Amino acid sequence: MAADTTAPALPLAEPVPGAPNRPPAALQARAWLARRAEVVAIPVGAVVAGFGLFSLFLLVLGKSPVDFVNLVWRGGFGSPFALQNSLQRAAPLLFAALCVALPARLGLVVIGGEGAIVLGGVAAAAAAQPLQGWPATLAVPLMALAAAGAGALWIGAVGALRAYRGVNETIASLLMSYIAIALSNHLIEGVLRDPGSLNKPSTWPIGEAFAVGPLPGLDVHWGLGVGAIVCLAAYLLTERTTTGFAARIAGGNVRAAQIQGLPVGRLVVGFTALGGACAALAGFFEVAAVHGNANASLNAGFGYTGILVAFLARHNPLGIMPVAFLLGGIEASSGLIQRRMQLPDATVLVLEGLLFLVVLLSETLYGRFKIFSPHLWAEKRETSNGAAAAA
Repeated sequence: MAADTTAPALPLAEPVPGAPNRPPAALQARAWLARRAEVVAIPVGAVVAGFGLFSLFLLVLGKSPVDFVNLVWRGGFGSPFALQNSLQRAAPLLFAALCVALPARLGLVVIGGEGAIVLGGVAAAAAAQPLQGWPATLAVPLMALAAAGAGALWIGAVGALRAYRGVNETIASLLMSYIAIALSNHLIEGVLRDPGSLNKPSTWPIGEAFAVGPLPGLDVHWGLGVGAIVCLAAYLLTERTTTGFAARIAGGNVRAAQIQGLPVGRLVVGFTALGGACAALAGFFEVAAVHGNANASLNAGFGYTGILVAFLARHNPLGIMPVAFLLGGIEASSGLIQRRMQLPDATVLVLEGLLFLVVLLSETLYGRFKIFSPHLWAEKRETSNGAAAAA
């Protein structure tokens, strides 16, 4: 588990010898702003640097970076239709990013959200069949519960392997994702297959009665609204509850958490299971609101993009929402970029890969800039005051 590298807070209310008198409240306010500016400035700088590297890539191909940015704006954000398309693509990214962000509170790197999404969609489609004829107000929540349960069991197993057998969660979640996708394909093309789906194997349709409609006033399904609510609930869990505090303690120093008697094993299993349940809900909404059945389109890469969303948001559930919208807009513009710039559809994946690489590199910059580190301000003032006194 990752060690806590957060710098200790300086008792800013104490006077610094030789420094001018400053109201403690003002200094505390500056420190508060500095700490929070860092978590915004560094990711934004990483995104700008990633776009800069991608611009060099486009120039090598003989394409204009300015045209690319213009098409991203037009395809993802430049019109009401583009905005709704971006929001539609952002909805599953909210759930997929939480699958990474929640275990990250314990220092875990779980990257198997794609498998949980696919498995959750298959579980929802399978649960819909015996519920035919039931009221939708009862059947649809049961479908969502079946999907969440499948995802929780699958990713929760990764947490159990980590907590009780010491298996690396990153490798385990990736391998479990491949197994989940293979198992889902087997079920879709086997016992759950609709005989009428000839060209593209799929499960039996869930039926119009169980379809999830759009949000009022938007051509975007309810997955967006539920995803935003789940992000808010995840923030309250991690930042405003004793359970979230215990998870942060365990993520910072697992040995210290065990000495204090915290249930580290249960925390690891619980948070990974919650992350898996969130990812599986993305699969539920893809089945209930988009496709109407489970098929190969569930394996659309949302789980992998969710990793980038979580890291850009610094695993903050509230930060996940704007970042998911940004990445959703970039992906929504991929078709327009392909047509207008004669570039392959995978060009957007190159951009996302560069962004992920730069974001990982930017992790080494936290705590290195004095402007964002109040615990270094007194040291800086003492050095300057000492030099002035010597002169």
